[in-house]
Amino acid sequence: MEQLEINTSPEVERIFDSYPDHIRKKMGILRELVFQAARETEGIARLEETLKWGEPSYLTKHGSTIRMDWKPRSPDQYAIYFKCTSRLVETFKTVFGNTFRYEGSRAIVFALNDQIPVRELKSCIKAALTYHKVKHLDTLGM
Repeated sequence: MEQLEINTSPEVERIFDSYPDHIRKKMGILRELVFQAARETEGIARLEETLKWGEPSYLTKHGSTIRMDWKPRSPDQYAIYFKCTSRLVETFKTVFGNTFRYEGSRAIVFALNDQIPVRELKSCIKAALTYHKVKHLDTLGM
């Protein structure tokens, strides 16, 4: 497998640093899962970590943007967001059912005390990182 190049915008670090300590740890776990999923996915040589709408966002050449955030107005939850016009969340619901809590067609939402189902979430992240290569498949190759 080829080496993954991660290009991180300095503004992303400022966002992570701005989270309260207990949230920073949770968001760091999501961030690391994106990095792991990208490293484990054949054909991904470069991952761009930037800000979109003020939220940490992840882009690949053939993927759909992934965003993540915690918001003070919903202090007991954090989320990973996917493009709402894609088939991503719809497919996650089909494949994983009640494994996750969803927000419409755009997000997987976690309560602060939730145990993250790592294998399943990494599968979702991989589908997003390769979306334009797998969107023609019934379950996005999951």
